Amino acid sequence: MARAVSNNRKALNTAIAWTIGILIFFPILWTILTSFKTEAQAIADPPIFLFFDWTLENYSVVQERSNYMRFLWNSVFIAGGSTVLGVMIAIPAAWSMAFVPSRRTKDILLWMLSTKMLPAVGVLYPIYLIFIELGILDSRVGLTIVIMLINLPIIVWMLYTYFKEIPGEILEAARMDGASLKEEILYVLTPMAIPGIASTLLLNFILAWNEAFWTLNLTAVNAAPLTAFIASYSSPEGLFFAKLSAASTMAIAPVLILGWFSQKQLVRGLTFGAVK
Repeated sequence: MARAVSNNRKALNTAIAWTIGILIFFPILWTILTSFKTEAQAIADPPIFLFFDWTLENYSVVQERSNYMRFLWNSVFIAGGSTVLGVMIAIPAAWSMAFVPSRRTKDILLWMLSTKMLPAVGVLYPIYLIFIELGILDSRVGLTIVIMLINLPIIVWMLYTYFKEIPGEILEAARMDGASLKEEILYVLTPMAIPGIASTLLLNFILAWNEAFWTLNLTAVNAAPLTAFIASYSSPEGLFFAKLSAASTMAIAPVLILGWFSQKQLVRGLTFGAVK
């Protein structure tokens, strides 16, 4: 009897999980399907789900109108660069907070996290002026640094959580064997926290990839990533839903593929240290 209840609960949990997953994924699925419709079919009432005349016209129009590869390269550079740079800074910071005792550690972590609560528009004007003065407006390097600083509190917080799960005695043993601080972080701490670091890299890469506010306000042509590429299909003449959906699909496809192939590593990192 107990086994039957357990199986029923397992089936119920599975059904709930599938329902939530479908609800979350449905907007993405609708966007992908709309990208293969004509403009008339995209705004049809009632909406057409599957039974329509499939066409690749929207993708060809998007390719002719925009230099997709340039936008893609900008997104890869900015998202990848900001994530790698952030992790390089965050690993020593998280190490010091996790293994160097201090009564102020929790206060510092809470202060860092509180900076994420500040509305981005509140600091747009001074950052915009700084970019003009430094001559880095509409540059990939400038945008990479800004997005790295925006996501740095999350990176530090996540790595601190993972590092706290590593026994300090292992690092003490490495010091007794003559390991320097650099060797301790590179050859002892980092390999043991690979799952956590990998999940941090993936999550922050996605956050940087999807960043729209700063990319739209600090870029024009040269450094514009895929978020600006999508926004360019909202014109004064109106919204072209089919072409906008095609542009959106082309923008989210790389990160969807990355997430699909790295989902096991992502789940492993998110559950790192959850089971004692």
